[in-house]
Amino acid sequence: MSRIRFDALNEASKRKPIKVKEKGRRSETFGSNVFNEHAMRQYLTKDAFTSVKDAIQYGTKIDRKIADQIAAGMKDWALSKEATHYTHWFQPLTGATAEKHDAFFEPMAGGGAMEKFGGDQLVQQEPDASSFPHGGIRNTFEARGYTAWDPSSPAFIYGTTLCIPTVFVSYTGEALDNKAPLLRALQAVDHAATAIAKYFDKNVTKVNATLGWEQEYFLIDTALAASRPDITLTGRTLLGHSPAKGQQLDDHYFGSIPSRVMSFMRDLEQECMLLGVPVKTRHNEVAPNQFELAPIFEEANLAVDHNSLLMDVMEKVAQRHNFKVLFHEKPFAGINGSGKHNNWSLATDTGVNLLSPGKTPMKNLQFLTFFVNTIKAVHNNEELIRASIASASNDHRLGANEAPPAIISVFIGSQLSQVLDELENVTKGKLSPQEKTDLKLNIVGKIPEILLDNTDRNRTSPFAFTGNKFELRAVGSWTNCAGPMTVLNTIIAKQLKDFKKEADLLIEKKNLKKDEAIFNVLREYIKASKKIRFEGDGYGEAWEKEAKKRGLSNHKTTPEALKAKISKESIILYEEMDVMSKIEVQARHEIELEEYTMRIQIEGRVIGDIARNHVIPTAVGYQNTLIENVRGLKEIFGAGFKKQAKEQIELIEQISHHIAEINSKVEAMIQERKNANKLSGQKAADAYCNKVKPYFEEIRYHCDKLEMMVDDNLWPLTKYRELLFTR
Repeated sequence: MSRIRFDALNEASKRKPIKVKEKGRRSETFGSNVFNEHAMRQYLTKDAFTSVKDAIQYGTKIDRKIADQIAAGMKDWALSKEATHYTHWFQPLTGATAEKHDAFFEPMAGGGAMEKFGGDQLVQQEPDASSFPHGGIRNTFEARGYTAWDPSSPAFIYGTTLCIPTVFVSYTGEALDNKAPLLRALQAVDHAATAIAKYFDKNVTKVNATLGWEQEYFLIDTALAASRPDITLTGRTLLGHSPAKGQQLDDHYFGSIPSRVMSFMRDLEQECMLLGVPVKTRHNEVAPNQFELAPIFEEANLAVDHNSLLMDVMEKVAQRHNFKVLFHEKPFAGINGSGKHNNWSLATDTGVNLLSPGKTPMKNLQFLTFFVNTIKAVHNNEELIRASIASASNDHRLGANEAPPAIISVFIGSQLSQVLDELENVTKGKLSPQEKTDLKLNIVGKIPEILLDNTDRNRTSPFAFTGNKFELRAVGSWTNCAGPMTVLNTIIAKQLKDFKKEADLLIEKKNLKKDEAIFNVLREYIKASKKIRFEGDGYGEAWEKEAKKRGLSNHKTTPEALKAKISKESIILYEEMDVMSKIEVQARHEIELEEYTMRIQIEGRVIGDIARNHVIPTAVGYQNTLIENVRGLKEIFGAGFKKQAKEQIELIEQISHHIAEINSKVEAMIQERKNANKLSGQKAADAYCNKVKPYFEEIRYHCDKLEMMVDDNLWPLTKYRELLFTR
């Protein structure tokens, strides 16, 4: 066994669970490191508190004088928590979070010092923007960029730093982050949904999009992870033969959580409680060493921030427990990958979930209105949704018939499908009193009963209705939730806006009653969006053929899927809803293409390095041992040695074959990479996808064959059975 592999396994075997001391009841510690409403009431003046609340509720601007008061209160609170620094915490287009720490410390004349933090430091900062992705929005030599405070997401303390959630924009005002477009999309869906909700309740003044994410991840011992260059540099294994036991027995799913992992989870949950992240659920997932945690629903912007924060915190807590967290969607071949299911709904400020039926036919008509409009929005924009979840890592799931497939469809269950089929046959135009009564009592009125029994789920569906919310199951575990949530809320806002125009037109021009107008429009929407609904197995070839007949897209690769982002229709949509300008849309498309290209380029370099510098030398060394063995047999048996050395000679020949194939494939891959590097944008991404990436599996095939032939004591890479089953 190679020295690195031996040391890694030896170190991993010595790991013991770190004892985690609980810090009181979680309800008592929840949010104690967050500048939430409770903290604001203690540390802010009445005017400052009211100003922040109005900014959160109505989006009003905060006066700079009031900002000074807020900053003073926030500083006093942070110092009481022993914070020494502050940072504007933002989410640039790298997909990660970013922060630059400044001390509260300020020297004074005469040799003294004080803690200083004013409104100017709170509201706006100027981090260097030159090295963040910008997609051509600015020149490289133009470094100016601004972070601006987002009052709707509360500041928090992590370690000794006050973290202030912010947006990040260029000198000329374009968004350079994931948060700014999300906030605009949430504002758009708020306005559009509130206008529709007022059809049913005049007291509604605001609608919030809600999000409940489910985060899947793998835990690997740090020593074992460090022994694998591919995990270290790409976040996944590029080589590795499947172990004899994987997930075949389904014994890991919901199984007893290993004690060392439980210690990590308890430590992580304590950190989450302090930071106000309402984590609720934890369990083993399907694959060995795969786990999941999920929080309670929150307002979408806060939920997105919490997921980004959680991923940072998970990595830091994992280090304390000698674990490495793998967020890659497919870190191991042959077993399930990881996703990040996004459970989405809409809630009014009167406490009503708009995707949950009520006790009256009118409440159920409200449910149907938002339910059908959501389906119609997905139908009209299925390619844009697919583009929002596209990445080099997520392609391993979406393009490989793993939950869910690359074809976007909507699952609502057979009983709700029957309801929509019945509504489709509703009389067009005015309804007679008898028709209206029958409709409300026999179809609309029975929806709550139907949903009580409609408990089955379709895990192969990318977009499934699960009782009182829609679950976008196709988001990758590495993905920032802001991207898919920006798209989903934008298309829902557009659809609701169009719906209101059509309904109002029928009320005004056709003299229809409000409920009649709603039924008429919904009837047409149900017909128009029928092809997006699918109740069957999303994995089968039959669905691919059926989807093609229906005219649904099936973009299995990121370069292909991303084209929808810059379509004429998408740009018009974003500009109409004031979510992104054409420049911002095109910049993001360019950044995502470049990121895809660079990720595949890095993986190509890594797999070439491992194949030539680790696998081939090891195989040659073992082959030399076999050759010496054959020579020894020849000395003993003379001319008849071939009979005794038959297996060894065959093994030598097989090893030679695999070595030759690896070397030739790596050489060909390098040449294709050189060709691709001469290109840019879409052409470069296409070349890396179609010309470079296919060699990965070919090289892997021959390397994995050698893994099963070469002496285990010589093999340089930590094997799957060691990575996945070492606690």
